[in-house]
Amino acid sequence: MTRDKNWWKLFTAFFRIGLFTFGGGFAMLPLIEKEVVEKQGWAEKDEILDIFAMAQSVPGAIGVNTAVFIGGRLHGVPGAIVALLGVVTPSILIILIIAQFFEQFQTNPYVARAFSGVRAAVVGLIAAAAVRVGRGAIVDRFGLVVAGTALFLSVFKLIPVIWVMVLGGLGGYLYALTRGRLGQK
Repeated sequence: MTRDKNWWKLFTAFFRIGLFTFGGGFAMLPLIEKEVVEKQGWAEKDEILDIFAMAQSVPGAIGVNTAVFIGGRLHGVPGAIVALLGVVTPSILIILIIAQFFEQFQTNPYVARAFSGVRAAVVGLIAAAAVRVGRGAIVDRFGLVVAGTALFLSVFKLIPVIWVMVLGGLGGYLYALTRGRLGQK
């Protein structure tokens, strides 16, 4: 992992992620993985899954949290701030532009049709992120059971999402403890 303090590179990497991502944090995951793991080499493939898990487990948007974690990991607090600014700046600029022309955007049938296509594409991006994360996270029957249970509990809103995550973490810990795998990768 390179640790050169190229602030512009860090900012522009996350700016591109923020600029080309529609649909929120989960839609960002494939872009973040490609940029952070494949292009920049700031994390390994298995590490990015852990970063995504941490980013999901704290309050805030997963894409923004991931940017903060990666920037902080590379360059401490200044890196976290630079990555954060990079990922949110495109959204701020787009919102400012849309606010200027909101009346025209709201009533324009072409824009409405374009957004319906974007919404459908976002579903595909989120599904792709779920498949990618699932491939790395579900490596045995236990993982499959936990993932299936979490999906069931979340879809039917049987318990709050935070409890699904807490129970998944506790289950993973207990499973590793009973298998004698604590401290092993």
